[in-house]
Amino acid sequence: MINTGDTAWVLISAALVFIMTPGLAFFYGGMVRSKNVLTTIMQSFFIVAMISVEWVLIGYAMTFGTDINGFIGNLDKVGLAGVGYNILENGTIPELAFVAFQCMFAVITPALITGAFAERMKFAAFAMFILLWAILIYNPMAHWVWGGGFLAELGALDFAGGLVIHILSGVSGLTLCILLGKRSGYGRTAMIPHNLPMTVLGATLLWFGWFGFNAGSALGANELAANAFVTSQAAAGAATLSWVITEWKMNGKPTILGAASGCIAGLVAITPAAGFVAPLPSIIIGLVGGVVCYLAVAVLKERLGYDDALDAFGVHGIGGTWGAIATGIWATTEINPAGANGLYYGETNLFIAQLISIGVAVILAIAGTCILYKLVTLITEARASEAEELTGLDIIEHGERGYARSILGGSPIMGSFEDSSEMLANTVLNATAHKV
Repeated sequence: MINTGDTAWVLISAALVFIMTPGLAFFYGGMVRSKNVLTTIMQSFFIVAMISVEWVLIGYAMTFGTDINGFIGNLDKVGLAGVGYNILENGTIPELAFVAFQCMFAVITPALITGAFAERMKFAAFAMFILLWAILIYNPMAHWVWGGGFLAELGALDFAGGLVIHILSGVSGLTLCILLGKRSGYGRTAMIPHNLPMTVLGATLLWFGWFGFNAGSALGANELAANAFVTSQAAAGAATLSWVITEWKMNGKPTILGAASGCIAGLVAITPAAGFVAPLPSIIIGLVGGVVCYLAVAVLKERLGYDDALDAFGVHGIGGTWGAIATGIWATTEINPAGANGLYYGETNLFIAQLISIGVAVILAIAGTCILYKLVTLITEARASEAEELTGLDIIEHGERGYARSILGGSPIMGSFEDSSEMLANTVLNATAHKV
């Protein structure tokens, strides 16, 4: 029997998760240079449209259709055939409400990848890659974990997407940014965020929407949703504190970009565990998540030299991995009888299943991204040229500017406020290096 309260909560949660992708557009858009702000926002906005259609046509069928040998759903629900007003199996909501909710997950996951290759990928290649990635990488992985596939049979737990969403997108983003190569001038030219207030607005929308992301995954207005709501807030707050304190200790100043990044890191880390752990462990998960993600962004990336432009891997790949491990440590059937007990409660099966699932997600992301990238480059050029990067993809790819030059008051010699800012930043960097 349909429960109207549960149905209302799931539909509201779907709307909350929807707002996360525009929020991500602002979060990423503020961190790029102004000549690429529209391109960055366009990528997320276009994904909302493209993947929504893909999900209705084939994505839901592949993910939640009748299982075929643990690997993929069959096509009995292609085009949502037969879904109608059926009640979700073992649930209290219409299956269409579940379709809508899961659609928003399918939308935001590939959008996360765009932060890794920001400012250098052509739009046609981007659109082609993302569509293929959603069909051939996201849908199978989601089926393996949530659709009754072999990882679910193994016992892996992923309440709202640490394995399916964050590890998969973060590792794919890292792989793609390495395949594309570094942005022109990376490491020599200051590439500073052009609008941090926009980034903070995006982070706030993400934090707000994440309550639907995690608490909505309870698929009902119940005690499990309340637990996921509280653990999400606690982890986000703890990670914000630990990121800012670590940054303050290492760099001498606490930054708003660090605070915004920290809250996202905490939300990523708690996502797989939100409905399986108690509030106190969620604080530990957040505290550790803030530190490890900061180190991945500030130390690991610099030492290895890859150009993950907006730290999709450092936050989502690393944060999702830690969250999946933490689920294997602190999950308890006292919180969710449908889950399992982790290492902290004296059992090892879940922890082992989590490690195996992490390995599967990483292998799928790397291998799948390499194959799809090669396929796309056989059809169209993927990487913008150095001259196109210098001009900016907003003009080259879309024929638009995010800001009028007259508003920015740029120098007619330097061309724009952004160019002036970059020149000033480079001058300071060079002077500092000379002084040292």
